[in-house]
Amino acid sequence: MPLRLIKKYYSQIETQFSPKHNPRARFRAAGLACSAFFVAQLFVAETSYAADQSFVTIGTGGVTGVYYPSGAATCRIVNANRVEHGVRCSAESTLGSISNLNKIKSGELEFGFVQSDWQKHAYQGTSAFQANGPFKELRAVFSLHSEVATVVVRSGSDFHAFDDLKGHRVDVGGKGSGSAASWNALSEGLGWSDQDQTKLSDLKPSELAEALCSDKIDAYFVLIGHPARLIEETQEQCGIRLLGFEQASLAGLTKTMPSYMKIAIPGGLYGLSEPTNSFGVVASLVTSSKMPDRIVYTLVKAVHENFAALTQLHLALSNLKVDDLVKRDKAVPLHPGALKYFQEQGLVAATSPVQQD
Repeated sequence: MPLRLIKKYYSQIETQFSPKHNPRARFRAAGLACSAFFVAQLFVAETSYAADQSFVTIGTGGVTGVYYPSGAATCRIVNANRVEHGVRCSAESTLGSISNLNKIKSGELEFGFVQSDWQKHAYQGTSAFQANGPFKELRAVFSLHSEVATVVVRSGSDFHAFDDLKGHRVDVGGKGSGSAASWNALSEGLGWSDQDQTKLSDLKPSELAEALCSDKIDAYFVLIGHPARLIEETQEQCGIRLLGFEQASLAGLTKTMPSYMKIAIPGGLYGLSEPTNSFGVVASLVTSSKMPDRIVYTLVKAVHENFAALTQLHLALSNLKVDDLVKRDKAVPLHPGALKYFQEQGLVAATSPVQQD
């Protein structure tokens, strides 16, 4: 199109919408100006609101365990008053303890639920974390329930003791899970050789019940809070038994690995007539020392003030006492934001110093 025609075309448009030649255009112009002003103010408000918000993610575990509902409930509690305190939280299903610890260290997660034994190893740079070195910035936020080493077999099987599983098809959990790492520590502690473990698998928790009951595996091993929905789901599909550990084995295990403690799975659960002797750890929420005190304080305050509701979330949490939030686990230093709140509530001595690296 020739330049003169383009100029003429735009001149006509300018004239048509000019307030001087078209009175209605005055209203159009005023309306557009108001709309532009409103949009600009809304943008400023949204930008200001977003700037005041802190977004955090809690790494949990498989959806059939206790970590995921605990993380989801924690976030619901925090988010209920996010406009007031400016912290917004989301829960993410993950592989579990080892994965959560690695992601917190790399900055992919802000918080994560982990087993107490693996948070200690991560802090010290031992066992599964030896290659990565110590994670001295790791900090505890609060503790929750006990997690018990649980071995499930079909009721009609010939397995009656833990050592009967040598050379058989045992699922020990996915790489990055606390269960898989604990299996490695357990089998080593009990003197199992590589030849005893040639048929291990790493299925997802959601696949375990079907795999056991359809004879794809002979047993599965998990560290989990009880009662556990995973085991109930398995029981709904086939008859099961739980394998316990001999007292002598437990004594040696807890002596060589102090992070483990003797725990019995109560009789009455899953139709069991007697308690099942085992060992376990404590589940804890952890973060990094880089996490601002304000955010950790806000999260701990929200959980403490809604503690009764949290304990009703899952039967594994039903026996928790408020003191358990801070007194059950000393594997790593307490985050200053958590320490401040617990001191204000009298759960930690006011003179307790913040532990340094």
